[in-house]
Parts: sequence; structure tokens; C-alpha cells
Amino acid sequence: MNARDRLVASAQELLWERGYGGTSPKAIQDRAGAGQGSMYHHFAGKAELAAAALGITAAAERERAESILGGEGPALERIVAYLRRERDALRGCPIGRHVADPELVADPALRAPVEETFAWLRDRIAGIVAAGQESGELRAGADPVAVGAAVVATVQGGYVLARAAGAQEPFDQACEGAVQLVSALRFS
Repeated sequence: MNARDRLVASAQELLWERGYGGTSPKAIQDRAGAGQGSMYHHFAGKAELAAAALGITAAAERERAESILGGEGPALERIVAYLRRERDALRGCPIGRHVADPELVADPALRAPVEETFAWLRDRIAGIVAAGQESGELRAGADPVAVGAAVVATVQGGYVLARAAGAQEPFDQACEGAVQLVSALRFS
């Protein structure tokens, strides 16, 4: 890895662990084994480095979700597989954790990868629901956009519940509840 890549990877890790406000340029440099000159050679400052790191994290999260949602099989099975995907809820979502960071949310360039990822995920799930309705697999009465938003909100809320309780179980319960709710859309 070159210095730029090490800086970005270090920023990704520290942003997930500490958030934007809690991550200093010095901490990023120390973790990357790179000096201040190296950082400022590649990036104008912390915000530009964080934007690059968040963009890469967001792309990886979309790719991870797409590997499940874009797979073969019935619509409901793909949504259930997404809900049941193994996650370390106590660590929090690598993207969703950032919405609690006031500095990050206040900066449109830093907020953009978070906002875009959630919009993509809601739309992706809505599209799967709509396709399932068109094929006759799922009941036509539910609003696909609302279902997509509810699935994303459940996963993100599950992270919050788990971190508040200091346990994985509330996350798993929230996702299993969503599985039961979306399963009700299936034609019997």
C-alpha cells in the first residue's frame, strides 16, 4: 500500500471507531505510518481525506448489500437474506454511525456518501419489492418505497438498540421482526 492508500484505510477505520469529530489528522497519520507532509501532499485537509474514506466505505457497503440483494432467487428470500446478514451490531454500521456526528452531518460533502448510500439501499429494496409484486410473488397492496424505507430503518435502528443495550440481541430481534413483517407480503 502506498501512503495515500494507508491514509485512506486508516481514516476509514478511525471514522468508524471514533467518528469524524473524534478523529484527528495526527491519529490518522500515526495509524497510517505517514507524516503530516505526506497527508497534505495527497489531501487538502482532514475533510478531503474523510470524504475519500467515506466514499470508499460507502461503495463497499453498497457492494456488500448488492451481493445479497442482486443475487438469484425470489424477492422475499433476497430481502430476508439482507436482514439476516451477519453483522457486528455493537460496532455499529460503518455508514449509519456517521449520522450521529454533528460535524459530519453539517458538511454536505461529508454527508453525501451516507445520504447516497441510504437512498440507494431504500431504492434497491423498493425495486425488489416492486418486481416481486409484478411477478405475483408478493402482495400488491404494500408500497414498495415504504417497505424499502422500513427495512433500512429497522437495520439502522437495530444498531442503535444493540449499542444502547451493549448486546447483539436487540439488533437480531429487530431484524427478525422485520423478516416476519416482510414475510406477510408473500402470497400463501
